[in-house]
Parts: sequence; structure tokens; C-alpha cells
Amino acid sequence: MQIRTGQGYDVHKLVPNRKLILGGVQIPFEKGLLGHSDADVLTHAIMDALIGAACLGDIGQNFPDSDNSYKGICSLKLLQLTVELLHKNGWQIVNIDATIVAQAPKLLPYINQMTKNISEIAKTPHVNIKATTEEGLGFTGTGQGMAAYAVCLITKMEDVNENL
Repeated sequence: MQIRTGQGYDVHKLVPNRKLILGGVQIPFEKGLLGHSDADVLTHAIMDALIGAACLGDIGQNFPDSDNSYKGICSLKLLQLTVELLHKNGWQIVNIDATIVAQAPKLLPYINQMTKNISEIAKTPHVNIKATTEEGLGFTGTGQGMAAYAVCLITKMEDVNENL
């Protein structure tokens, strides 16, 4: 049985006049995340964990910000492309665990929808998303930006079929 773990991290600056999108959910807030795509820091960290686990580089290599076809793109679409890349290389996602680091807004009311969105695209019910603050410390604590961490477990598809 081949299994691999991956870890991902992403950070984006909070700025006015941008939508705040996390896990594909638009969250009412006076600022949004700055980036080439929709800057969904949660989805980007998950993608990096998955790509890393499969030893396929990183998010920047696979979806470079120098490519205008990704400008403003929904990160859930990028996650879909990431899942397709994993499947093409024989990998299936077992589970994902992620943490969003943000002082504000409170994210608990949106976690279930984020989890549902990620789970449907990742094709696994084993997705866990959490949110935490940094108690006013650092760039996330002062509201300058948001960060996300993710870990995942993937397995070779033939290993999944053998265990059925």
C-alpha cells in the first residue's frame, strides 16, 4: 500500500474592495484577500498539501500567477484541476485537515459550507476545517492578512480498489 502525507501553507494580505472567499464561500466582511485568483487562502493551502503529497511540485508551478488564464479564477476550480491532476497520476485523497488563521471575521457560521465544498471536489467525506485567531498577535492578529495550514493523506488508487 502506498500512502503519502502532504502539508500546505498559504497567506494573503487583506485589502479593501475585494471579496472575502474562503473554501469557496463568500463571507461578508469589509476586506478581502489580495491575489491573482480569488485568493482563497484555505483552498490554496489544501491544494499545496495535495500537490506536495503527490510530489508534483507546488501550486505556483502548476497554476502560475504569470498565466492570465488563472486571473480572478475561483479557487474551487483550481482545486478541481488539482484533484484531476492527482487522479491522472494514480492518487486518491483519503483525508484533509486544515486550519484558517484570522482575527476577524468569525468563521464558525461558514465552516460547514466550506467543508461541504472541499469534500465534494476532493471526493472524500474526510475533510476537517477549523479556524483560530492569534489573539491580536502577528499580521493575522492585527488584521493585515489571513493564513491557512493544511495536511492531507493520499493513497494510490489501486491500493483503494484492493481493499474493497
